[in-house]
Amino acid sequence: MDTNMVYGIIAVVVIAVLLIVGGIWMDRSRKKNIQQSQEAAKAKADERLAAERAAQKPTVPEPAGQGRERAEQTPDTLAPPAEPGLVEEPGPEGGESLEAVVVEEPAEPVPPVEKPEGKKGRLQRLRERLSKSGNPFGKALFNILAKDHLSETDWEDVEDTLLLADVGAEASEQLVEQLRTDARVTGETDPTQLREALRSELLALVGTDVDRSLEAEKPGAKKPSVIIMVGVNGTGKTTTAGKLARLFVSEDKTVMLGAADTFRAAAADQLETWGAKVDVPVVRSDKEGADPASVAFEAAAKAKDDDVDVLIIDTAGRLQNKANLMDELGKIRRVTEKNLPVDEVLLVLDATTGQNGMAQAKVFAEAIGITGVVLTKLDGSAKGGIVISVQKELGVPVKLVGVGEGPDDLAPFDPESFVDGILG
Repeated sequence: MDTNMVYGIIAVVVIAVLLIVGGIWMDRSRKKNIQQSQEAAKAKADERLAAERAAQKPTVPEPAGQGRERAEQTPDTLAPPAEPGLVEEPGPEGGESLEAVVVEEPAEPVPPVEKPEGKKGRLQRLRERLSKSGNPFGKALFNILAKDHLSETDWEDVEDTLLLADVGAEASEQLVEQLRTDARVTGETDPTQLREALRSELLALVGTDVDRSLEAEKPGAKKPSVIIMVGVNGTGKTTTAGKLARLFVSEDKTVMLGAADTFRAAAADQLETWGAKVDVPVVRSDKEGADPASVAFEAAAKAKDDDVDVLIIDTAGRLQNKANLMDELGKIRRVTEKNLPVDEVLLVLDATTGQNGMAQAKVFAEAIGITGVVLTKLDGSAKGGIVISVQKELGVPVKLVGVGEGPDDLAPFDPESFVDGILG
């Protein structure tokens, strides 16, 4: 091997060694620069977090001696306090965090408490709805009685019209006899006098001197005053209970609801929805199918402890021909009265059912004893005569009427508004 070849090999080896050494040095320098950049970023982030914490939290003076103890601790033992809502983002390759992101948890929306409409507005709505109901009852009567000379056939037509309006046989006969002897009807009179004659006779049948106020509204009422809602399926008891709670709230009374309808899965939820809108608590069972009497008992105990003004107990709808279900109503009342006396039992009737509702009403009156009637769906109904017949048969007044689907469409029954609505 000649000398030139040896020198060439040596030169190649030296160059290779220099390249390797240079690469190692450059790699170390690059890593050092990356580490310095990370440390600088971390320090900057720590400074920003410290500034944010100082701005968000008021300074609380430390107890004596605590600052000294904190100063004696090494920096490694002091961990920054956890901040709620702060989420640290991991650094590259799983290293230390470089950023902290503030995550704001959305607050639970609190539904506003509604202010229900008072009695004055409800009565006004009752008059308007009845006057626009298109009820043919009053119009048919007026057309027959407006004839100059009424024959026996005409009087039979009057009685038929009353029966079709579900006034009832006995009340219809009574009204016809009174109209026969009224000079404003039998004589030659103008329409104004005829209308006034009809109005006065109908008012006499409906009853203007009847006490229709709820026991809870009377001066010196017991506290809590207990109301039990009863009726068949589909009459709107739970809805009526919720609307009644709103009526009391509009009078600045404290109210509690008892969900003793434990057979219908959605009944308690429905009642809670009504209560939540006006800040009225609901006592319910934690399981479906619970004993309704036990729920009523607990509701009465809770109402007594909280000293509320009114407790409204909703019960399950039941068929009036099911003896065991009707007996259960009696049990609910007896168990409730172990804590509080029951002041009111309101029967909820659908005004459109007419005389079918009368059969229901009689059985409920015998099973639990009712103090008043709530008529729902009264607006737009040709069965308005049920007001007269139900009072005559049961001897209890109609106290409340539902005239629409709105939350404040439950109004105290006003005989004059009702009769004026019938006559148009």
